[in-house]
Amino acid sequence: MNKHSRPIVVGLGIMIVLCLGILAGLLTLWSLMTTPVPVHPESIPFGVPGITQDPRYGIILEVFPGESPARLGRRLEMAGLIRSRLLWEMLIRIDREPIKAGVYGLTNEFSILELHKLLVSGKQLVIRVTIPEGLTISKVATILEKEGICTAADFIKVTTDSQLLREFQIPARSFEGYLFPDTYYFPWRYPAASVLKMMVQTFFKRFTEFTANQKELSPERIHQMVTLASIVEREYRLPEEAPRIAGVFYNRLQRGMALQSCATVEYVITEILHKPHPKVLYYQDLEIPSPYNTYLHRGLPPGPIANPGAVALKAVLSPEKTDYLYFRLIDPERGAHHFSRTLDEHTRAIPLYVKGEKN
Repeated sequence: MNKHSRPIVVGLGIMIVLCLGILAGLLTLWSLMTTPVPVHPESIPFGVPGITQDPRYGIILEVFPGESPARLGRRLEMAGLIRSRLLWEMLIRIDREPIKAGVYGLTNEFSILELHKLLVSGKQLVIRVTIPEGLTISKVATILEKEGICTAADFIKVTTDSQLLREFQIPARSFEGYLFPDTYYFPWRYPAASVLKMMVQTFFKRFTEFTANQKELSPERIHQMVTLASIVEREYRLPEEAPRIAGVFYNRLQRGMALQSCATVEYVITEILHKPHPKVLYYQDLEIPSPYNTYLHRGLPPGPIANPGAVALKAVLSPEKTDYLYFRLIDPERGAHHFSRTLDEHTRAIPLYVKGEKN
C-alpha cells in the first residue's frame, strides 16, 4: 500500500464504522419503538390524570381536547405506558399527524409506535350495549352505568328534559316508551343527552319503517300507540300472540272496558312505589290508587310503562281482529295464554300468574 492510498483506506474505515454506528443506533431506536411495553392495568399509578384501569376494558386513556403531544407524553411516562418521554417527543416530530382527542382502550401490551398509531387514527374505545325489550327508563339507566357509558342519575335526569321532549315532539313528561331496544355502540363516558338522542332517533327511524304504508300519525296518536305497545310488550311472551293481545286491548277500549292489565299494576309497584317486583299479584294490589292502574281506570294510562320493541309496536299497528275480550296466562314456562270471549269462560281459566321481571 503506498502512502497516497493509506488515507483513503483510513477514511473508508472511519466511514464504515460511522455507518455501522448509525445503523446500530437506528436498529436500537426501531427496537425501542416497536418492542411492546409490558403494562398491566393494576400497575397504573394512582392519580395520573385521564389514565385509569377497568377490569373489562383494560387501560382507559383519555386524550384531552387541546392537549399538546408533549404534555400527553409526560402523562404517558408517569403512568409507565411508554419507556421514555424523549422517545415519544422524537416520534411526534418525525410523524406530525395530529393526535385526536378522545377516550381510548389499551391492551396490556403495546409498543410506543402502536400507541401513537392508535391515537392518530382516532379509533376510540366503543362499548357494545344491548338494551332488551320491555325495560323501563330506570333499568336502562342501570345498564348504561354498569357498562361505563354514563351515570344512571345523569341519564334519568335527561329523560325528563322538557326542551328535548319538545324537540322530538313527544307529548309527555318523560321519554319512557321511546328508548328503542337494540344493540348500540357508545363511546366510554358518553354524554347522557347524546345517548338518549341516539336511542330516540332509532325509535323514530324504526317506527317510520313500521308505518311506511300508513297515513302520517300525529304525536298524540303515536304516544297512544306507544303506550298501548308498552303494555303489550309486558304482557306477551310468545311473539305470535302479541297481535292477538293487542286486539284484545283494542276490543276493550272500543267497548269502554278497563284494560285490566297486570303489567300496569306491576309498573305502579316497582316504578312508582319503588317496591320489589312481585311474584304474584293479590286483589289488594289491583286496588292500589294510581292513574297507571288499569284495573281502576278505563282507557290508556297516562303514558308508557316500558320501552316496547319491534314485535309489540307491530302488534299495535296491525292487531289481530277477533272478538276476544280476555286473556290469561296458562303456561308460565312457555308464556302461552288462554283467550276468552266471555267473563265466565275467563274466570274458569287457571288462576292469575305474574310475568317475570324484565332485567
